[in-house]
Amino acid sequence: MKNSFYILILVLAFSSCSEYQKALKSENIATKYRVGEDLYNAGKFSKANRLFEQAIPQYRGKPQAERLMFLNADASYQMENYFVSGYHFERFVSAYPKSTKKEEALFKAAKSYYQLSPVYSKDQGDTNTALEKLQEYINVYPESKNATEANALVKELSVKLEKKAFEIAKQYNRISDFKASISSIDHFIIDFPGTAFREEALYIKFDSEYQLASRSVEYKKKARLEAAVKFYNAFKKVNPNSEFLEDATTKYENTLEQLKKYNTKS
Repeated sequence: MKNSFYILILVLAFSSCSEYQKALKSENIATKYRVGEDLYNAGKFSKANRLFEQAIPQYRGKPQAERLMFLNADASYQMENYFVSGYHFERFVSAYPKSTKKEEALFKAAKSYYQLSPVYSKDQGDTNTALEKLQEYINVYPESKNATEANALVKELSVKLEKKAFEIAKQYNRISDFKASISSIDHFIIDFPGTAFREEALYIKFDSEYQLASRSVEYKKKARLEAAVKFYNAFKKVNPNSEFLEDATTKYENTLEQLKKYNTKS
C-alpha cells in the first residue's frame, strides 16, 4: 500500500510539472491563466508568477486582467518578494480604483514596504515610505479589520525612526562634537516629545554642555559653565530619581569647582 501511495504522489507531481511546462511554452493565454491560478491555489507561487507575467500583457484591457494582476501581485507577496509586490499592488490600485480588492491591495502594498524597512542603524528611506503608505491606508480605511494591525505597524516604525534619531544624537556626543550633540538632542526632543528616551537624551545634553564648557577657550568658559549648571538643575528637577543622576551630579560639582575662580575674580 505504501509503495502504491508513493507512486501516486510521484505521478501527480510529474503530471503537475508537465502541465506547467506545457503551459509555459503554450501560445494559449487562457491555458497560462488557468494553470497559473491552479498553481497559485496550490501554493506554488513562483511557477504561478511566471505564468501570470506571461499572460498579463495579453489580457490587458480584458475583464480577466483585474483578477490576474491581483494574483500576480499576491504571488510575489507570498514569496516574500516585497519590493516587487509593493510595486504591483500599487499598480493594481491605480489601474482598478473601484475594485473590491482595493483595500486588500493597499494594505498588502503598505505591508510590503513595512517588510522592506531595515534595522534602525541603516538608512531609513524605506521606513519613511512604509509609514506614508500605512498612514494612507489608515486614512482611507480607519474602520477596517486591518486598521489595528496597521496602527501597530505605524507605532513600531515610528519607534525605529525615533531610535535612529536618538542614536545619531548620541554619536555626536561619543565623537566629542558637543555643539552638534546639543543641537541634535534639542531637535530630537522637539520631533519626539513623548519619547521613551527623553531622560537619557536630557542627560546626554547635560553631559555635552558640561564637556563643551570644560574644554572651552577662556573667554567662553564662564558662560558655558553657568549654562551647564542651569541645565543640571533643570535635569534634576524633572528626573529626581534618574539612573544618570549620580554621574550628572559628579560633573555638576566639578562644574561648580571650575566656576569658583570666576566668582573669586568678581
